Parts: sequence; structure tokens; C-alpha cells
Amino acid sequence: MTDRMQCRFFVLRYAPDAVKNEFINVGLVLLPPAGSAQVRFTRDWSRVLCLDPDADMQMLQGLENDLRNQLREMNGDQDLILRRIQDSFSNAIQPSEFQACLASSPVTEADELARLYLERPKRRQPQREAGARVAIVARMRSEFEAAGVRPPFLLEKIPIARYTRSGDPLKIDCGYSPNGTVKLFHGVTLGSDVNAAKVLAFSFPQLAEGIRKAEGKKALLTAIVEDDLPSDDETVNFARETLEQNTIRIAPVSTMHDIAATAARELGIG
Repeated sequence: MTDRMQCRFFVLRYAPDAVKNEFINVGLVLLPPAGSAQVRFTRDWSRVLCLDPDADMQMLQGLENDLRNQLREMNGDQDLILRRIQDSFSNAIQPSEFQACLASSPVTEADELARLYLERPKRRQPQREAGARVAIVARMRSEFEAAGVRPPFLLEKIPIARYTRSGDPLKIDCGYSPNGTVKLFHGVTLGSDVNAAKVLAFSFPQLAEGIRKAEGKKALLTAIVEDDLPSDDETVNFARETLEQNTIRIAPVSTMHDIAATAARELGIG
């Protein structure tokens, strides 16, 4: 398997003062440990105009070239890059905090991150992908229900924005809190939606830290995945490794009966 390097990236958001608590991701910069920074910008500026009809489009569309020029001048100094961006751009352009990722090719990884963070979400997903995740989530709920693990003991559709930052759209499928820990469970289809695994992996470190600060508890996250995934599929293995490298456990959906029984025991139900 090709060696992967540890990279950092941040997202540029358009958040005009006139529109409160909303933003649009417009750009992304990936910084490898050596070599050229990778810059990607949205090609769909219509979303910005929907958010803010008075947006300075000339300024926004010139950001990509301005940023590339600045990056060349700074010779890869990552902290200087972020400070310069914070100082140079309009107040409406806000860089996110640095996030970590593993990349075998910075160019390919930047393209993947751009699709993940900058593209408009597809309204219609392949039925196989949507149906597989729906089936996993339904099995999770039915097994917890059968074991007597129900609300209020079981929390559902947990918004992680309460622990990370405002605007974070991810919701964890369910979880419960026994003995000073928070156990979380989220359905992921590794065979058909590797981006979902990457989103979960990128989000969990911040989520775990937010739970630790807010509640003083350790967070444990388990990705519930399809049964009988192939062991020789590179995409599946990449998704597995991405989750495991971020301390996310992986369990096939067929183990949900045992997981639900453990939850009932830990919560003293039954």
C-alpha cells in the first residue's frame, strides 16, 4: 500500500455580516509537509449570491489567484499562511482551523476534499448507497428497541455542533452515556460511500475534545458497517484505516444484537 503523508488543510468560508449564523464554503487549501500548497475554489458561485445578493463577486472570484500568489511568497510557512489570510482578506472571508488528513497524493487529496467541502450536495444519491445506510440505521434502532434501550436513555440524531462549532451539519445516529463515558454509534456504508467515513474521521477528534470539555467524559465512537465487506477492496480498506487511525471502532451490523445487550446491561435496563 502506498505510504501516505500527514497534511493539514483549512477551508475558507464566506460569512457576510448582513447574514447571521450562515456561511458558504468557497475555498480550500491543503498544505503538505513538503512541496507546493494545493488551492481549490468553488466553481458554483450561485450559492454565494443566494446567501448574499450584494456579495462583491469580483473580489470573491479573484481570491483564488490572490491566494496562490501569497502562498508562493510564503514558501510553505503554514502558520504564517493562516495569519496572513486572517489579516488580509475581508471580514466576510473566514478561514477554519487547521484540520489533519492523510494523503498519498496531495493533488488527489485536495480534489477529494474540494468535492467534500465545496461542491453542492447531490440531491439524488444512488439508491444502493442510500438504501444500505437506511438499512443499517433501521437495524441499529430495532436492536436497541428490542433490548429496551430507548429515549431518554438512548439519544438519537445527536448534533455535533453543540460540541464542535456552530454550523457543523453532522448528526451522530445515536448514543448513550454509561459510567463516565459517552458511547456513540453511526451507520456508515464503507463499500459505497467512502466520503462518509472521511467526514466521520475528520469530525471525531473535535467531537471527542468537545465532549471532554463540556461533560468531562470520554467519547467512544463505533461505526456500524455492512456485513461481509471484501478484505481485498482498496476503497473499503482505505475507509477502514481512515476510521481506525482516528480511534473510531468498526463493527458489522450483525453485531448490533450484542451491542444493544451490552447497552442494556450498562444502563441497568431489564
